[in-house]
Amino acid sequence: MQKLFVSWSLTLLFTTLVISPNVFADPVFPALRDSQDAVLQDGLERSLGELGLQSASRRGTLSVALVDISDSRRPRMAAVNGDRMVYAASLPKIAILLGAYARHADGQLTLDANTRATLTRMIRRSSNTAATEMFNRVGPAYLAEVLQSPEYQLYDPSHNGGLWVGKPYGKGQAWKRDPLHNLSHGATALQTARFLYLLATDRLVSADASREMKDMLSRPAIKHKFVKGLAHHRPGSQIFRKSGTWRNWHADAAIVERDGRRYIAVALAEDPKGGAWLSRLIVALDDLVVATSPAQVALADGAIQ
Repeated sequence: MQKLFVSWSLTLLFTTLVISPNVFADPVFPALRDSQDAVLQDGLERSLGELGLQSASRRGTLSVALVDISDSRRPRMAAVNGDRMVYAASLPKIAILLGAYARHADGQLTLDANTRATLTRMIRRSSNTAATEMFNRVGPAYLAEVLQSPEYQLYDPSHNGGLWVGKPYGKGQAWKRDPLHNLSHGATALQTARFLYLLATDRLVSADASREMKDMLSRPAIKHKFVKGLAHHRPGSQIFRKSGTWRNWHADAAIVERDGRRYIAVALAEDPKGGAWLSRLIVALDDLVVATSPAQVALADGAIQ
């Protein structure tokens, strides 16, 4: 990645006034916003109703993004409150991970064994100490520039924000809260899904860097939310995830692989029962990806005829 010299404030202004979502379209992988699937969308909304979560989605206390990337060049996307920016606790630590690899690609950070171990603790165990160390080593201004850069647009004012880390993970003052919502650690479901789509298709920093970052998301040490739901109901699933929890805020984001299927699931909830919501939700999302796959839909249409 080219070195980022523009200040974070100028980058924000540039992305707000100049960049449209399709300017940097990839010729191989389509933009997720251009990949909404009507069948998957209908199924997502129906599933939320069946789980008793429709009222939460209407109140804005639950945001969900689901992307079937079994064919990564033809993603199928559905979302509810996908551009709602919320406090996401530890989930935005994935942004610090990206910042570290971007800094390394710029020749400004050495990814030795100790640094890789620190990054892995930050992701798998959600260590606040490790996250704060890497946030400071990457540099908050540099990280903000990476997230707003034309290359990634993971924080995009034209889509109500996205991933943001403006404060260390611990006590102390914020460096800068996000410009739109004043959040210290924020995310939207769709921008988080975009991060994981870029990661899954080897487009974060480099193919090698993407594979290393994805490995750090594997083998999560915290066994709740998505991990709990899949372990109990869909054993054999391989999950690459980062979660977040603080008070009533519950977040989870994952790439899930099983039986030739691969999909991205992101859920952000604000409710005391949010963790339990997410454990049930991931099972429904898993079922939905299978039930609405093009092959399955074609088979069902054939049976009806």
